[in-house]
Amino acid sequence: MSKWGVWILLAGLTICIRVIAVAAVPVGLAPTTTPIKYLVVIVDENISFDHYFATYPTAANPPGEPRFVALPNTPLVNGIAGVTASQNLNLVNPFRLDRSQAETCDNTNFYMNEQEAYNGGLLNMFVQFTSPLASTGCIPNLPMGYYDGNTVTAIWNYAQHYAMSDNSFATTFGVTVAGHLNLVSGETHGATPADIPDKVVNGTVVKNVEAADDDCDLRTPVRMSGPNIGNLLSAADVTWGWFYGNFGLIRIGGEMVCNPNYNSHYMPFQYYASTENPDHLPPSSPALIGSNSDQANHQYDLRDFWTAVNAGNMPQVSFLKAPDHLTGHPETSNPLSEQTFLVNTINALEQTPQWESMAIVITYDDSDGWYDHVMPQILNQSSDPEEDRLLGVTGLCGQTAPGAYQDRCGYGPRLPLLVISPWAKSNYVEHTLTDQTSVLRFIEDNWKLGTLGDPQSFDLKANPITGMFDFTRPRSRKLILDPDTGEIVEQRPL
Repeated sequence: MSKWGVWILLAGLTICIRVIAVAAVPVGLAPTTTPIKYLVVIVDENISFDHYFATYPTAANPPGEPRFVALPNTPLVNGIAGVTASQNLNLVNPFRLDRSQAETCDNTNFYMNEQEAYNGGLLNMFVQFTSPLASTGCIPNLPMGYYDGNTVTAIWNYAQHYAMSDNSFATTFGVTVAGHLNLVSGETHGATPADIPDKVVNGTVVKNVEAADDDCDLRTPVRMSGPNIGNLLSAADVTWGWFYGNFGLIRIGGEMVCNPNYNSHYMPFQYYASTENPDHLPPSSPALIGSNSDQANHQYDLRDFWTAVNAGNMPQVSFLKAPDHLTGHPETSNPLSEQTFLVNTINALEQTPQWESMAIVITYDDSDGWYDHVMPQILNQSSDPEEDRLLGVTGLCGQTAPGAYQDRCGYGPRLPLLVISPWAKSNYVEHTLTDQTSVLRFIEDNWKLGTLGDPQSFDLKANPITGMFDFTRPRSRKLILDPDTGEIVEQRPL
C-alpha cells in the first residue's frame, strides 16, 4: 500500500493529510453519464474575472516576484488588453495591484450597488458605488485594481494546464449568501420571513442573512423553501457533502463549543430544513460520511472530508469551503492565502486513487464589487423600484414577467471558473455563456438527477460546462505546484 502525505494549513493549524491508496472505484458508486465519478467543487470568495485575469496570459514580472511566462500558443481571454483608456468611462483606469498589496479592504457588493456600478452597460460607476464603505487606509479607487500572474500565480498555472472560462457569471447581482444559494438551488427567492428591511424583500434575499435554527449563528435567521441539489443527490443515493473549515465544534475548557469564526453564510444547505445540521453534529463514523444515514445530514467540517478520503470513502460530490482566512475574501483573507489553500488541496487530491475519474471545479460566490469590463446578459429581469438600479440611478432591471419573482436581476458580474481534471482540456479557454448554476447543471446531468422542479430556478437557463472537458480520453497530467509561490514544482503522468 503506497502512502503520500502533504502539509496543509487548515483552520489555523498545520497538519499532515495522509492520502492512502485504496480501491479506485468502490463498490456501489452511483452511475454517471461521463467518466467523472467524483466531483469536488471549491467555492472561494469575492473575485471578479478581471480582478484575477485582466491581463492573462501576460504578467508584469517585476524583480522579486514569482515569474510567469505563458506557454506557447496560449489562447487569449476577453481581458482588458483591448480596452483603451477612452473606452473605460470610470473615474480611473484599471491598475495593477502588486504582490505586496495582497491585503486590501473589502469593497461594497450589495445587489443594488453592483447594478448601479454597471449603469445600463456603461460600466462606469464602480468607484462611486462599490468602493469600500470604510475608506480609511484603503487603496484609492480600489474596485479598479487587478492582480496578474505574479500574485495569483497558481490560478494562472492551473489555467495554463487545464481549462478555464472567460464567459461565466454570477447568477444574480449581489452578495455571498445569494451566490451560495444560487450555486446549490438556482434560487434566492423563497425566504421566510419574506420581508426583513434591507435584507429580504418580496421573499428574495438581497443582502447577507443567517441560516434559521443554526445554533452557531443566530443573527438574522432566515429559512429557504424549495428544493436544492442536495435533495436530488440524496434521492438518487449519491454520496455528497458540504465541507467548511469553521463548521465543526471545538473544545474550549473541556466543553465543545461553536467555532468563533463560524459563518453560516458559507453553509448554504443550512438554510433548508431538509439539509440542515443545526447542532453541528460530527459524522457518525468515517464510513458514513456523505451517506443519507449519517447524523451530520451531509453538513461537515473540512477535516471530515480528509477523514473520508483517508478511509477510502470520498463522497461522489463534495463542496469544499476553506476556513475564512483562506478563502481569498478581501480584508479577512487575500489571494496568497487562498493560493496556499488551493494548491495544498489540489496537490493532495491529485495523489488520491480517485484522481483518474475526478474533476475539480474552482468557482466563486460573488465579485465583491471588483471592476469587470464585460456587461452580463440579463436573462432574468426585475423591476423592484426599491432595489433595482441597473438602468441608472432611477432605472430598473427591465420588467418582471407576470408571476415571476422580484429582485433576481441576472446574470450578475463575470467570475472566474476553472476545471482541473485528467479529462479537462489543456490550456483551453471556454467561451460558452455559463453561470454559477451551470455547475449545478453538470451535477444534475452527470448523475441523471433531473432538474430541481422550480420553473423559475436558474438551472433551467444554464448552459453546461461540458465544453471544458474532452471525454474521449484523459488529456492533462498532474500538475504539482508550490503553495507559497504558485510556481510549478513538477508535472507527473496520470
